[in-house]
Amino acid sequence: MTQQPFAVLTAVSLRRVETATTRHELVPPADGSPLALAELGLEPGRSATLGDAERDSLLYVVAGSGAVALDGEEAALDTGSAVFAAAGEAATLETGPEGLSAILATVGPETDRHAPLGPRVLVASLESEGSEEATGARSFQVLFGPHNGSTRATLFAGFIPPGKAPWHYHLYDEIVWVPEGPGRLHLGETVIELGPRSAFRLRPRQVHVVENASPDREMTIIGVFTPAGSPSAAYLEADVAAEYRFSGE
Repeated sequence: MTQQPFAVLTAVSLRRVETATTRHELVPPADGSPLALAELGLEPGRSATLGDAERDSLLYVVAGSGAVALDGEEAALDTGSAVFAAAGEAATLETGPEGLSAILATVGPETDRHAPLGPRVLVASLESEGSEEATGARSFQVLFGPHNGSTRATLFAGFIPPGKAPWHYHLYDEIVWVPEGPGRLHLGETVIELGPRSAFRLRPRQVHVVENASPDREMTIIGVFTPAGSPSAAYLEADVAAEYRFSGE
């Protein structure tokens, strides 16, 4: 099967998964990649099960509120919260009066595991402070990774100022979701507009630029990649690296 270098959301086509739950496959499973991404919608005052027998599940709450329970532990959910359920676990989601919208990343068992670096947690949330620097004056916050239980993949929020970073690539396999935009994905001579709820896949060593097309507003992205590690692990092409190396001389 020929794999396209990206998959961009262009329309919403929801299918019924279980009572009061809708699911839309944004970036479906692909040959050679353990990652997939879907949108979930849960109606108010309902419950659903989060988990898969073989795949890790990483859920990010886009809007709404609720709660999650797993093995006797319970935690509240709000916009910006994330939930981790390892393969074989089944967490119970309960929605609040306004329901809950989320994206769900799943990670297959074929990926290499990172050594655990800290205790496992059930829920993580975006913080008002604590962002770390990444490529091209960008910053990020890690929601889940080896430091808190996710040893197959890292889930993070990236914050992109207006403009674009230099051409670069990663060694990890990645899926990116764009809540609002406007943005552009540059892949060689190809430019793809990124509007609200766009999503795309980047393969290892695929040279790219994600541009914030707003003149004055920071753009947020939600990304998941495997093997787990740091979102700042980016590499410039040789000619671009040379230009940066000598620019101050």
